[in-house]
Amino acid sequence: MDVDLRKVRYFVAVAEELHFGRAAARLHIAQPVLSRQIRALEGELRAQLFRRDRRSTELTDAGRQLLEDARPLLASAEAMRRRVATAARGSATFTVGFMPGITVTDAVRELTARHPGLAVELIRTTWDDQVDVLHDGRADVSVVRLPVDRRGLTVRPLFREPRVAVLPAGHRLAGKDAVLVGDLADEHLLNNPDAVPEWRDIAVEFREGVPRPRRGFGSVEEKLEHVAAGRGIAVIPLSTSEYYTRADVAHVPVEDLPPNEVCLAWIAARRSRLVYEFAEIFATRIPSD
Repeated sequence: MDVDLRKVRYFVAVAEELHFGRAAARLHIAQPVLSRQIRALEGELRAQLFRRDRRSTELTDAGRQLLEDARPLLASAEAMRRRVATAARGSATFTVGFMPGITVTDAVRELTARHPGLAVELIRTTWDDQVDVLHDGRADVSVVRLPVDRRGLTVRPLFREPRVAVLPAGHRLAGKDAVLVGDLADEHLLNNPDAVPEWRDIAVEFREGVPRPRRGFGSVEEKLEHVAAGRGIAVIPLSTSEYYTRADVAHVPVEDLPPNEVCLAWIAARRSRLVYEFAEIFATRIPSD
């Protein structure tokens, strides 16, 4: 059976919104059209994907399974479209994603020196999209900070570096030579807790009450603005803290946090010679611990 990617895309919108009206608005189509497309997809798959009543829309077990499979499927299709479009333009490009604080300049210079006709482009990524740029084809390789979802990826370790706590300049711990993660137990962490699982284990807000809501940050600069305003603290790698310095925040090493691991990642199924060449170049220009 052939799967219609358009119907799958419609399904993902409904699954993420859990509301046919909002999904239809997001897709810029009429709600009755969306409902017909979902019914058609259910018929093709011979499975009910949603349970609906007057008050709610919920995914069935089959729907949850489809959502898990659909996202990488759509990302792979988008990656194929991007690569075909690039090839059709006749332009040779190679795109590198990188997290804040990581410098890729030397490796990029070496790659362009070896391939003068190659246009190397750069994408600055965030915690939330550092592997998404690989799956949807925006980047050929991505310099990532662990942990990441490794499914479908080749992940090559590069180096490790200490992590520091970023505090408001007037904080009681600012100016100390180092702190322990337990010293931060009373603080509100602005990071995604998955990035600092050690803090989750000792955090007072998790143990004794309802965790304060978190919001996603589009950049390190935005996160530092919230730290400076006294809305919480952040834990970031040492190189990131050294790159983003400002007078109204303090950086203090956290002695008992394991180092952040930096790796180079790419789609495991890719057989691009440039991917492997760049990986070798980058590995020789990054000091190991």
